[in-house]
Amino acid sequence: MIPLHLRIIEQDTIMSNEALNRLIRTYSDFPKPGILFYDVSSIIENVDGLRLVTESLTEIVKNKKPDVLAAIDSRGFLFAPTVALACKVGVVLVRKIGKLPGDTFDESYGLEYGTDVLSIQKDRQLQGLKVLIIDDLLATGGTIAATETLLEKAGATVLGSSVIIELDGLNGRDRLKYPVSSLTQLAG
Repeated sequence: MIPLHLRIIEQDTIMSNEALNRLIRTYSDFPKPGILFYDVSSIIENVDGLRLVTESLTEIVKNKKPDVLAAIDSRGFLFAPTVALACKVGVVLVRKIGKLPGDTFDESYGLEYGTDVLSIQKDRQLQGLKVLIIDDLLATGGTIAATETLLEKAGATVLGSSVIIELDGLNGRDRLKYPVSSLTQLAG
């Protein structure tokens, strides 16, 4: 059983206990050689871990008071809807290129192992809305930085982002324009 005790630490970060960290599995050389992949699937499989993450993200979202959440493809999709329901806000999807119909804003970004492109539909009606980004991981910051730019292109006011895992040593936080909250920090 995972205790649900959390403590607030510096820089708007919530650091969970060791039990949450033990639930996060790592896989070497995925998706490419030299990359250490941090998998949150085991959090979702564990009811106490899922409750801990959902309640922690919900607390952050309620404090930020967004109008809508932006969930990043694909693991942001796992957590944002439940948190959005608890906070009585909607979710806009930020997808990989080619996954959304209609006209889109697109933004390329660098990954630890290459480049990719994210998209958001132009007709999402985000003009003037306060948006908080939700994702599973902050590594080098490319994905969240691209999402910040997409939301700005759509006319949204970006409040920041919230992630489950922040990898120390990769300085992803430094690439972001807006504040980030993380539930745990792990060596990157």
